[in-house]
Amino acid sequence: MILGNRQIKVDGLEMAYGSFVVMRNLDFTVEGGKVTVIMGGSGCGKSTLLRHMIGLLEPSKGSIKFGDFDFTAADESTRDSMKQSFGVLYQGGALWSSMTLEENVALPLQTYTQLSSSEIREIVEFKLSLVGLSGFSQFFPGAISGGMRKRAALARAIALDPKYLFFDEPSAGLDPVSSQRLDDLILQLRDTLGATIVVVSHELASIFSIADHAVYLDAETRTMTDQGRPSDLLEKSPHPGVREFLSRGKTNG
Repeated sequence: MILGNRQIKVDGLEMAYGSFVVMRNLDFTVEGGKVTVIMGGSGCGKSTLLRHMIGLLEPSKGSIKFGDFDFTAADESTRDSMKQSFGVLYQGGALWSSMTLEENVALPLQTYTQLSSSEIREIVEFKLSLVGLSGFSQFFPGAISGGMRKRAALARAIALDPKYLFFDEPSAGLDPVSSQRLDDLILQLRDTLGATIVVVSHELASIFSIADHAVYLDAETRTMTDQGRPSDLLEKSPHPGVREFLSRGKTNG
């Protein structure tokens, strides 16, 4: 499979559970090598959209394309091959608690490559160092902090040098310092890997810190109501709900 650019195009997407429509008429482009944030209030379908983009859920209408490749229309084996270019950081990290950090990060390399054990070990150490976890390879997830577990899960997500990275509420449950450190890592990966990054978030500090572009999902109208740079949307969006969402916690004066 040959991918041209690293752009993602969501076209006319409708998400539904049976007859219940979660979101409809979703049209946006995730530019290659940029960070796009999917934002909105609780229950608007942000994480559901992410699961559609990585192929865990099927849209009831519309398509998702990676470059010129129509991911939605492809057969299962072709999609499985495409998924090897994805890196996913789930909200809870989803590390295997019975495995050390080294074993967790090594798993995708053992599954999808023919590298030797020594080569895998070298790559694992490098990925852990990238996320600030040098020296922690033999630790189990339960022995480290929540922020460190998120970073370990990020090391696993980038084990195969993915072209596309997907993050589901990466700052959830983290203190402000750990959250900022994770945001800095996301920007570093954008710049060093050239990866196309999609982040689901409702955290304002993260949204304004990392987003090159943002898409707002509105639970009431069940569609996207605006998109653009968060700072521009805060000042200029014609939709009050978007401006209210982006100005939470701010006071006038």
